[in-house]
Amino acid sequence: MAPRLKLRDIAFFERPVHFARPFRFGAVTINATPQLFVRVEIEVEGRGTAVGASAELLVPKWFDKRPELSPAQTVDGLRRSLAIARGLYLARNGFLTAFDLHASCIGAQVATCAKKNIPSLAAAYGPAEIDKAILDALLRAVETNFFDGMAGNVAGIDARLSPDLMDADIAQFLSGRKPLPRVAIRHTVGLDDTVEGEGGVADAHENAGAKYFKLKLAGDPAHDAARLARIGRELDAIGRATKVTLDANEQYADLAGLHALMDRLDHDTALRPIASRLLYVEQPMPRDITRQSPLGSLAARGFIIDEADDSYDAFPSARALGYSGISSKSCKGLYKSIVNATRAAKWSAGGARFFVTGEDLTCQAGLAVQQDLALGAFLGITHAERNGHHYVDGFGETPAAEAQGFAAAHPDLYADAGQGVRLNIHDGDLLTGSLHAAGFATSVHPDWSALRPLEQPGSLQEQLA
Repeated sequence: MAPRLKLRDIAFFERPVHFARPFRFGAVTINATPQLFVRVEIEVEGRGTAVGASAELLVPKWFDKRPELSPAQTVDGLRRSLAIARGLYLARNGFLTAFDLHASCIGAQVATCAKKNIPSLAAAYGPAEIDKAILDALLRAVETNFFDGMAGNVAGIDARLSPDLMDADIAQFLSGRKPLPRVAIRHTVGLDDTVEGEGGVADAHENAGAKYFKLKLAGDPAHDAARLARIGRELDAIGRATKVTLDANEQYADLAGLHALMDRLDHDTALRPIASRLLYVEQPMPRDITRQSPLGSLAARGFIIDEADDSYDAFPSARALGYSGISSKSCKGLYKSIVNATRAAKWSAGGARFFVTGEDLTCQAGLAVQQDLALGAFLGITHAERNGHHYVDGFGETPAAEAQGFAAAHPDLYADAGQGVRLNIHDGDLLTGSLHAAGFATSVHPDWSALRPLEQPGSLQEQLA
């Protein structure tokens, strides 16, 4: 039986994060955005109280890309999602398992957010962040690490939100996990990033020895093809085996544009360096177009959904359209990632190939990157997009003592080579050994006194007025 808990408190904080370089993906360029921190206190039945934490950037124009909203308004939508989730979670009385709490609130969360004009993907952000912090507290209370705790289903995950599965499917998947000792980084080449020369794709100081690259697409077949040809020449110059993924962040308007790009990949010799390395294509079309557009012959290329993953039934629906994969992002919900990984394993048992990938909305050094890395390592995801070390200077505005505390507790993950504490990448990989500490992949918590309370969101109607 999974331990049961009662929530005592949920508190939200934030800290500014300024980027070392612009990060352009889709229709947005990010130079700075706040990082959210969640602190929860729980009482575990028979175990006393414990405190848990999580963190994630409040990323503009990804969860909600509606053109009439400013980047700041979409960040405020995430703040509203958090506030709504806090109210729902704290209203639950009595002792429940961690997954009981999630499952009993997620439907009301999505429905309440919809009434306030917050889309499902943004609605899931609040529960996702609270769930991570609750899990951290629970694991601390029962004095076990994330990998062992999840293998034993400490959260009590079942199939009530995924009727295509049975409880036994999830339990079997969890118990069979053998966490990866290292996970390769996938180096992002953003739309404004340098391609050639110093600071470019082949610059070892820039790519940190990566063997995997994630290439952003702009949604124009001719423009994207020309840029991919340039990147392909740089990949050829690296001198080691590399693989690539493509990510359009919903920028291809329809299947016609997507067919045009894939046709170029199939027939343009200048694109052979990309085509020969290509693993999959991520979220090419807007989420609403995706749901109406079977891939047909394109499916052979290997496509995954990301932004269209806004519900527990998104993966089965995408599978019916020809998609073979789905992303894991802890900001979309760790329980959904586990359910989807269970599906991928079950569906692949007959010889077909279904998979879960590791994508990253710039998880920052500290809690965010550690918890997302642990989730991927547990699921067996061998390489994951890692943006925080690339677009932010180490721990950014984090106080030096806090950064040094994380480095001391997790010496395989961080190092200070004289320019401050930053992620320590070993031959293109991140090591997961120190993530086996009691709790959710962290021995330490942020300096709460150095954080400011989360800004209070206004109503969307007020902002638009």
